[in-house]
Amino acid sequence: MRTILLCLLALTIPVSAQQAPYDKPPSAVPPYYRVRYEASTKPGELIFPVQYTVWIPAGVETLRGVVVHQHGCGEGSCKSGQTGAFDLHWQALAKKHGCALLAPSYEQPQKADCQMWCDPRNGSDDAFRKALADLGKRSGHPELATVPWALWGHSGGGHWVGGMVMLHPERVAAAWLRSGVPLFVPNPERQLIKPHTLPKAALGVPMMCNPGTKEGVTVKDGRFSKVWPANEKFIKTIRRRGGLLGLAVDPLAAHECGNQRYMAIPWLDACLTMRLPAKTGQPLKPMPVHDAWLAPLLGQQAVPAGKFTGDETEAVWLPNAAIARTWMHYIKDTEIPDPTPPPAPTNLKVDGHTLTWQIEADLESGLAHFIILRDGKPIGTVPETPKNRFGRPIFQGLQYSDTPAAPLVQMKFTDRTAGNAKHTYRVVAVNTVGLKSK
Repeated sequence: MRTILLCLLALTIPVSAQQAPYDKPPSAVPPYYRVRYEASTKPGELIFPVQYTVWIPAGVETLRGVVVHQHGCGEGSCKSGQTGAFDLHWQALAKKHGCALLAPSYEQPQKADCQMWCDPRNGSDDAFRKALADLGKRSGHPELATVPWALWGHSGGGHWVGGMVMLHPERVAAAWLRSGVPLFVPNPERQLIKPHTLPKAALGVPMMCNPGTKEGVTVKDGRFSKVWPANEKFIKTIRRRGGLLGLAVDPLAAHECGNQRYMAIPWLDACLTMRLPAKTGQPLKPMPVHDAWLAPLLGQQAVPAGKFTGDETEAVWLPNAAIARTWMHYIKDTEIPDPTPPPAPTNLKVDGHTLTWQIEADLESGLAHFIILRDGKPIGTVPETPKNRFGRPIFQGLQYSDTPAAPLVQMKFTDRTAGNAKHTYRVVAVNTVGLKSK
């Protein structure tokens, strides 16, 4: 025990001086707002510096909620949280429901124990709620301090999201746990991880576990092989008590986030539609259960709950038929059908030979790239070669914890072959299933 305490004390010494690589986040000018708190040396408070960035959708007089995108453990993942609020695809989800989009970035040194932030009882719960109040004041939306939360988290962020459900079930509209989950029993291998208590109210919060198949499902060894056993225990504990918990195994990935956003965003969309109150300040609506579908644990087919013949206490819970169909595509190959084209770009401006524009992302399939037309003929794409080593190529790129690549790409194109003639330009958006906008 003395050794453990000395290790924890050692962690606190350099943290307050931590700067790089967290000292150059994207600029936060309206509609973006940011607060940053220094590390604390007081017992029970957060021992890492942390910054929170929030995006407020235009035209929303009173926010209905906040979508929280929580990165995972390690210096790289923590740094990637700095771009989370700038993600156009996640912004589309938030805007549809009149919600803000918030992304924390815990300034954790690489070798520090991330349990000191990903367990919300170690000060990150208090810091998060303080940030909501402070950002509410800065943005002119004081209701940000009290609105419901839709939580998404990766790895240690999944642990944090699950912990927040256990601590504040009345505030959580829905929770998506990519790879990480909280524990309900002591783990001899990780003595510093404190088990959570499962309150009855948490059973009414829709949750989804989302491990990669290479995290112990089909690949039984390696660094992340214990992710699935932890998920399985969490799922069985919740489901045996009647909790509204699903499982969506990523069939292509290990610990990276892959194509999960094409399942997570529609799922959160459905939950927010059913749970957010009509007026800010009212309690969350109970999650409807009469249209639920069920599937066997690690099964491939879901059916209406009334037709399910397996063990319901261990079955995968899905809120309705539409999500069940999406889920069946996702767990097969992540190729979720989308028949609707993306929104068209807006506010196209030409300054000399340089074009700039704006857009709202396609809620279902995000944005892959833009096609530039001059006098009706294509002359280029932005980006020139869309890339994403973790999943489908997307316009903003993708970091390990499902956030845009840094530095942020711009909606900008310079026509270097225009000459002196006058031209007519158009920009076409293409989503990640290849559909083009008007």
